[in-house]
Amino acid sequence: MENALGMIETKGLVGAIEAADAMVKAANVRLIGKETIGGGYVTVMVRGDVGAVKAATDAGAAAAGRVGELKSVHVIPRPHS
Repeated sequence: MENALGMIETKGLVGAIEAADAMVKAANVRLIGKETIGGGYVTVMVRGDVGAVKAATDAGAAAAGRVGELKSVHVIPRPHS
């Protein structure tokens, strides 16, 4: 059951791509998309079980921080359907 939403926001596309790659490799999550909001900010989002999403966002944040500028990480355990 995919009942959690995880988001990582970076400044720059390279960090966002690195985060997305690390997230899907680190845990059983599904990449659901990306949003660009101007000013170079990119948010990537994943869905999955709460534990998997937490593990994925931890891995993604570390990866994004190595190659770019990590701005924010957030996990919503049970977003409204």
